[in-house]
Amino acid sequence: MMNYFMVLTVLLPLRTCYTTYSQQESVVFPVTYLNVSKDLALQQLLVEWDVGKSAHDAELAMSFEIQVRRTDETTTVWTEFHNVTLDKSGKPLHWVWNSDLPLECMSHSVRIRSKAEASKIWSQWSLWETVLGLDTSNNSGPQIFPNEKIVEEGSDLALCCIGRKGQIIKEFAIVPDVRVFNHTSSQVRLLIMKNVTHEVSHITAYCQESCDEKQCSDQSVFIVGKPPDTPNDFSCQTQDMRRVTCTWNQGGDTFLYGNHSPNHTLSEEFSQKMVLCSESCSEQCSCSWDIGQQRMFNITVTVENSLGKKTATDVFDVTHRIYPAAPFQLWEKCTDTEINLYWKHQNKGIELFCQIEVLQPDGKVQLHNSSDTHLNYASITLGGLQPYTEYTARVRCGAAKHFWRWSEWSEARTIRTMESTPSGKLDIWREITPVLGGQNVTLFWKQTPSFRANGRNISYEVTWEKVEDGSKPESISFSSAYNSTRISIGNHSYRISIMAKNSVNSSLPSVLIIPRATGTEELKEEEVNGTDDGIFISWEPRHIYDGYIIDWCNFPMLQPCDLQWKRFGPNTSSALINSGAFVPGVRYSFHIYGSVANRAYLLEKKTGYLKELPPLHDPTVKKIELTSNAVTLFWDYQLKNQSGFVRGYHVYVSPVQEDCSLKGSKKHVLPDDSVLCKYTIENPEEKRYTVKHLLPNTKYKLVVKGYTGGGETPIVNFRYIDTPFNSNMLYLLVLLVMVPSLVAALCRWKMKWVKECCCPVIPSPNKSKALSFKEFKIGSEKVLKISDCTPDVLTVDNKAEAQKFHPWSQLSSMPTADQIDGDNSSWIYPNDNEERDSAPTPTPQTHTWFENFTYSSHLAVESNAYQTRGGSKPDPSVLLYQPQYYFDILNGDAASAPRDTAGRKTSLRYVSQTAVHCLGRRL
Repeated sequence: MMNYFMVLTVLLPLRTCYTTYSQQESVVFPVTYLNVSKDLALQQLLVEWDVGKSAHDAELAMSFEIQVRRTDETTTVWTEFHNVTLDKSGKPLHWVWNSDLPLECMSHSVRIRSKAEASKIWSQWSLWETVLGLDTSNNSGPQIFPNEKIVEEGSDLALCCIGRKGQIIKEFAIVPDVRVFNHTSSQVRLLIMKNVTHEVSHITAYCQESCDEKQCSDQSVFIVGKPPDTPNDFSCQTQDMRRVTCTWNQGGDTFLYGNHSPNHTLSEEFSQKMVLCSESCSEQCSCSWDIGQQRMFNITVTVENSLGKKTATDVFDVTHRIYPAAPFQLWEKCTDTEINLYWKHQNKGIELFCQIEVLQPDGKVQLHNSSDTHLNYASITLGGLQPYTEYTARVRCGAAKHFWRWSEWSEARTIRTMESTPSGKLDIWREITPVLGGQNVTLFWKQTPSFRANGRNISYEVTWEKVEDGSKPESISFSSAYNSTRISIGNHSYRISIMAKNSVNSSLPSVLIIPRATGTEELKEEEVNGTDDGIFISWEPRHIYDGYIIDWCNFPMLQPCDLQWKRFGPNTSSALINSGAFVPGVRYSFHIYGSVANRAYLLEKKTGYLKELPPLHDPTVKKIELTSNAVTLFWDYQLKNQSGFVRGYHVYVSPVQEDCSLKGSKKHVLPDDSVLCKYTIENPEEKRYTVKHLLPNTKYKLVVKGYTGGGETPIVNFRYIDTPFNSNMLYLLVLLVMVPSLVAALCRWKMKWVKECCCPVIPSPNKSKALSFKEFKIGSEKVLKISDCTPDVLTVDNKAEAQKFHPWSQLSSMPTADQIDGDNSSWIYPNDNEERDSAPTPTPQTHTWFENFTYSSHLAVESNAYQTRGGSKPDPSVLLYQPQYYFDILNGDAASAPRDTAGRKTSLRYVSQTAVHCLGRRL
């Protein structure tokens, strides 16, 4: 029950509040007062209004809608909502509107309506309240606005020209050209320039009415600039506690000069002094004034011009802002290792802390601090210095209490310490040249990095004496300009010492022992390689030596050669020797010595180049031996005086008219794309070479080039050779020409005999008298009838056939046939005494075939073709003939074709001699 009443108690106030809120929503508070004015300097409309006392008493949260309209424009140019909570003071409300156009150009009107923030109901609009522009006034001529002549960089410039009533503006323009143009009416014209820059130092506007009188035009000039920057590095300080000086940087250029340049003013808040001093600005602005008794200050610097102003503030206690004046009048007192430095300062009564900067001879800087101050001067002692050495010192100071900053540096003072005994030893070396009866020793000396002359005038004293007999020493002195000398000594061992002297004393002696003159074994030089940083030397270490020395000549081709040397510790076995005098292509020789007890022993010799270059010149060809297919070259070449180690030779060969492709060679292409044959000889001591596989009777070009680790020189000049004829080929050619010529001559001389032996005359069958019989043809061939001719010899293939052949049996008084070596052919010779005209009549039923071997398209001599009576052979000149047809001996009218005779195993062949006896007559 209690909880229920508690809820009611809470709800009732809420209901009351809700009712009050709803009532306010329905109440309207119209604008009861409205006033509009303008600020032409700022181009602003100032609006003031009120809604009545009841609204103030209710302390309502109100919303106002404000509209701005210009003359001759039917729409509003600006609408803005303004919220405010009223109070019971009853003060009117205010609102400011910044115009983008000069307010002089035309009239502006403002109206307002209102409502409670909680309400949705707006009041009625107030009446338009108008502020008139100059377009409504009676002007004596056209006018350009605004009147302000300074324009801020980056802003928009809006100009207007107002003409007189009844006049029309003919032209309104600016230089440079306008960015935006807007025409409002015949009496008012507008020009708007966007984002103006200082590159346009000034803008000129020109307005002209339609008339031509003087009062019909107007002109105005506008300057573009920037507002000032905030002062940088603004601070104030004092040097003597009597006067304060403030300094600052004025910032960037405003591009406004003369009367429009920035104005600087200082003010102090605690003393209420608005102008303390007149500033002076060049690179930096400064302003000074007397302190008086005041110790705390709040200083404000203001920089202002037509476009704006900026300020900077510094609050300080003057006792914490002491900036001492620079020390002056420095002087010193010094020994060989110390300097007592003194100086004066102007800040009397102020405890100072000073810093001394000392510049060393090597360029390093040392800082020393001092707080020792006296009434008139201060001092400091600088120790640990080198004798007879120049030092440069300067001083600056600051307040010991409440240090603010250092003063400026004093003028620098250069001081030299006093002389002292030379420190350290000289580094000495020698070069020994044996001569008749003794030795010439060239001595060299130089100052080591640890050696110090410690004096103005220095000289060198050289002393030498025999080691064995302790004879009286000899000595000679040299000025500081010398660093070498030559002395002549005997073949004994000598002790040589060199000392440096100044006006105070002498340094410790440097000693060398020259050994007794003895014959030494010549060491062979070893080649070493150069690098980009120097020439690398290595040697075999020996534990008996306490150090090593390497010497060389910087200019080996000159005399003197500028001998140099360098010492190394006992644990070193290699070194990179470099020198500014080393150049590519020059051969340098290095001697490595072991040193013990002031004696030096030559251990090794090295030679090398910083960088090898191609040889200086080519080999000289002294002799050439030529054959028809080879050439042998002999040349001379100096291996030592070159710009690199000669590694070998290249022989280049090529025919003059074509590229080379000899067997066993490599191709080498020249820049003109011609091809040479290249042969390599890798032994530089070999100075001959034979090029083989050449062609006889051919012109060749050749050249010999030496090459080093740096390559070889370009091929320019060739030697030309002509290979001779090949003698063997000449002999063969002679044989090929002479032998056939001799044979031809012999044959011509014995032509008849040769012709009879080699080419006997073969009669043509068509011209033979044997064919002068009565023609009988079978086809196109003449046929000889047996009845028309008695042959000299008849042969029968079968002996039985010959026996049956009785037509000749009665005529022969000799055997009918002889058989020799198993030949089945039989030869039948008729009786020479018989009358050849009486030819027998063959038996009608016996058929014997006739074959003539004499005239054959295939000539051959048969080995056993003939048999004669009494064992004699016929004439070997008899030739056999195989005819194409066989004829029936008994039947002269009938002829058998070859196919009919092919099957017969026996036949009668007719053989005729060259001169055939037929019918008892010589044909």
